[in-house]
Amino acid sequence: MRPRQRHGSPTVARFLPPSLLLLSAVLFSACGEDAPPGSDPAKPASFTATQVTTAQSLAAMPGFADQSGGGIFATAGGEAVRLRLDGTKAALAAHPRNKAQLGAVRATFRLGPHSALVETDRGLFLADQGWLIEPLWQEVLGTGIVATAQTADGAAWIAHPTGLFQIQGGVLASLKLSGLPLTGITTMTAAPAEDGLAGLWFAREGKLNVVVASAPGVYQVRGTDAPLAGGETVQALAGLGAGTGAPGEVWVLTSTRLLRRNTDGWSTVELPSQPQQMLGAGRYLWARAGDRLFTYDADAKVWGSAEGLPSGPVTLLAADESGCAWIRVGDKALAISQTPAPRVTGMHQGMLVVEDGLVVQAQLPPGNAPKSVHFQLEGQEVQAAGPSYSFGGLEADGETLRAFSFANLTPGGHTLGVVSRFEDGTEARRQLPFVYQPLTTTPSYARDIRPIHEARCAKCHTTSPGRPLNTYELWKSNAQSINAAVRDLRMPADGPLDQQGIALIQRWVSSGARP
Repeated sequence: MRPRQRHGSPTVARFLPPSLLLLSAVLFSACGEDAPPGSDPAKPASFTATQVTTAQSLAAMPGFADQSGGGIFATAGGEAVRLRLDGTKAALAAHPRNKAQLGAVRATFRLGPHSALVETDRGLFLADQGWLIEPLWQEVLGTGIVATAQTADGAAWIAHPTGLFQIQGGVLASLKLSGLPLTGITTMTAAPAEDGLAGLWFAREGKLNVVVASAPGVYQVRGTDAPLAGGETVQALAGLGAGTGAPGEVWVLTSTRLLRRNTDGWSTVELPSQPQQMLGAGRYLWARAGDRLFTYDADAKVWGSAEGLPSGPVTLLAADESGCAWIRVGDKALAISQTPAPRVTGMHQGMLVVEDGLVVQAQLPPGNAPKSVHFQLEGQEVQAAGPSYSFGGLEADGETLRAFSFANLTPGGHTLGVVSRFEDGTEARRQLPFVYQPLTTTPSYARDIRPIHEARCAKCHTTSPGRPLNTYELWKSNAQSINAAVRDLRMPADGPLDQQGIALIQRWVSSGARP
């Protein structure tokens, strides 16, 4: 039986300066009257972890792991460091036009597939292509971030001591109930609500709640039917994204157990020992219990227990959609996974593809080279030649990567697979669900792109702090880099464009960047 719900009165929306939008919200509370959830005994199979070490000494602070490899972390000395797939250090520096000094790094948070928010004791900085850039809204929000998440509609959410904030369309918005901010949030994640709608789960004042959009700009903050016992508290939340034919799900680490909710309802997952940490990304979950690390593959529906790690206290730093986790063991930092899974550039998990052709490339982690690398789509398999493993292969010059045409795909959901096959018969796989939705019109700069520039880009890309992009000629000459930045949700710096804006820019570039 589902719990009874009490419906509160909606608050009245109003605007707050300077750009702080108050979102209307409705509160629903829920009573925990459901029967106890079923038990789901986990039987982790031991595996020798694939390991990539880094010479950087990382602090035991939250970090950001990029699904294409590497990530952004805090060093033991309090600096922000950007790491590559092989663990080496990449360029990362404060933008020369920042007003604030960087200061000592406190934590790094995920804002999108390739976008991270770095918090220091001097302020907040967005990491983009080797730069740390001050967001325009940092003075409004300030430091002290508790958690971040990105929901299925592309909105980024920030839990802060002063409330719950959303970044969408470049606007920082505060979600309030009866005129009061949602303070006291301790953990947060994006996962489907109990009715299947895109949701934002959070724990606050000992209760578990979920936010869903009931209309544009109007949100419901609901209670949930989570079967929490008296005195049981929520320690951490993790959301797993949708897979091929499988919806996403939410995981709840409490003071006494591990709970999971999918389309079958709630269940208690019984690991060999109670976890103290939990992270989710894509279709993978990582949990730390003492110095043991467990991982769950939601597609294969199997648990694993990592073996062969260095000795010492273990801390989970970050996880990405490929099934990789960055960890700190004693004074060492390394990336671990069950297999040497290929990484993919040119696409990310859950991406909306509107271009007929994309250059999609597989990058292999360091270690033994595979015997062959294959791309899989719609029952077809294409073998790629190295050292640049491109889905479309190479042009006649033998060097230029060729785009792969998606024109024959039906609109809707698909999954791209990349498989590395080794001499000993083993395989390492990467699966990328995506949505193909081609545009039927040819955009122009004057009609479609210039309004986006004026609304979202002009404040940074007319004279400063970014490169000038205030004319058609400048947009055309920078078309490929602009396309990549908005497609990967790295730009605009104050938050990603909506899906329509991203699609328009991608289509404009792919159709010849017409004036």
